[in-house]
Amino acid sequence: MTASASATATRATATRQEALLETARRVLPGGSFGNLAGDVVLARGAGGHVWDEDGRQYIDYLLGSGPMLLGHAHPAVTAAAQAQIPLGTTFFGNNRPGILLAEAIVEAVPCAEQLRFLSSGTEADLYAMRLARAFRGRDKILKFEGGYHGMSDYALMSLAPKRPGNSARPIPDSPGIPASVVEEVIVAPFNDLAAATALIERHAEELGGVIVEPFQRLIPPAPGFLQGLREVTARLGIPLIFDEVVTGFRFAYGGAQEYYGVTPDLCTLGKICGGGFPLAAIAGRAEIMALFDRATAGEEKFLPQIGTLSGNPVAAAAGLATLDVLRRPGTYDALFATGRELMAALAEEIQRAGFAAQILGEPPLFDVVFSAAPVTDYRGMLGADAALMKRFNALLRQRGILKGESKYYVSCAHDAADVAATREIWASALKALKAG
Repeated sequence: MTASASATATRATATRQEALLETARRVLPGGSFGNLAGDVVLARGAGGHVWDEDGRQYIDYLLGSGPMLLGHAHPAVTAAAQAQIPLGTTFFGNNRPGILLAEAIVEAVPCAEQLRFLSSGTEADLYAMRLARAFRGRDKILKFEGGYHGMSDYALMSLAPKRPGNSARPIPDSPGIPASVVEEVIVAPFNDLAAATALIERHAEELGGVIVEPFQRLIPPAPGFLQGLREVTARLGIPLIFDEVVTGFRFAYGGAQEYYGVTPDLCTLGKICGGGFPLAAIAGRAEIMALFDRATAGEEKFLPQIGTLSGNPVAAAAGLATLDVLRRPGTYDALFATGRELMAALAEEIQRAGFAAQILGEPPLFDVVFSAAPVTDYRGMLGADAALMKRFNALLRQRGILKGESKYYVSCAHDAADVAATREIWASALKALKAG
């Protein structure tokens, strides 16, 4: 292709993307799906990379907000989905891929004796909280400040309060939430076992359950924190729920509960177990999951759970293929090695640039936090320089790294060349950030 032909093709592509963005601004609130800012239209992905409609390539650390642990368009996952599609794309009933995926998850996840499928993490967390309340016959849920559990009314309590208060009373993070929900949620500080234990003990007769991200956004649990939550909830007979929508199959094949060595009563799963298709699950002790079975629970205790696409066979086939790859020897060793190399490189570049910052997270999921003070909970995150982080992320996007506002999701497809290219981009972006 001649230089002039190449320039013409580039202009045509750019015009196509701008036309799509103009359409998006007309038909979508904010010009987006509500996830990323509506300033880019993604056209395709392969491995650890994505391309926008301009044909520009990015090293992808967004990974669809986490599902693409194997990378985009993994051959085994693609083949499994393509094989299922001619056989039917949804049935609203039991199907072979869904049953086999349920079996694989039960075998993998320590707390999982039975499970039910849903289509999103929000649904899974909503049902997990409802199931715990129904099982115990109590209305209140204890969650942790800054913890994300989807977009339901209960979940949107003290997710991101701008002016957090010094009490267990939650702060709604969204309009449209009934005022009465405030009375049904108790908020505790993450990683403060003494405070959490005191609240659980004080409200034990009111609590239906305790829900926690075992790894809260970017913050690892302090030593003994999860174990302490397990002890107090078990002692008082209160169901403990691990929200593993993000960490399930990411930190280990058995999720964060395997990685940290603490088994809850219930957990929620999503993202990875659907192989990039809409699929989530709630799993746990058979005694609690039995409430979903009318014959076992009886009419008074039976909890209906219905979803048009729950157990979708295409998503289940993709999930089965994904889990099959993850079971291969050395998969997690390689993933963690890549993550550790990236974390070390970012730390070195940050230090070289002279910023007061720290790398927070675990090898498969981390980010830089522009704060010199230790960050162990949500309020610690509030002390970080958010404006500096926003500028840094924008500089990274300009240079070819795609990520969300926080979190580098590392995939099995990222290789040594990606690590090297990422380091070069970090160095360049930090230099520009330093220059102001």
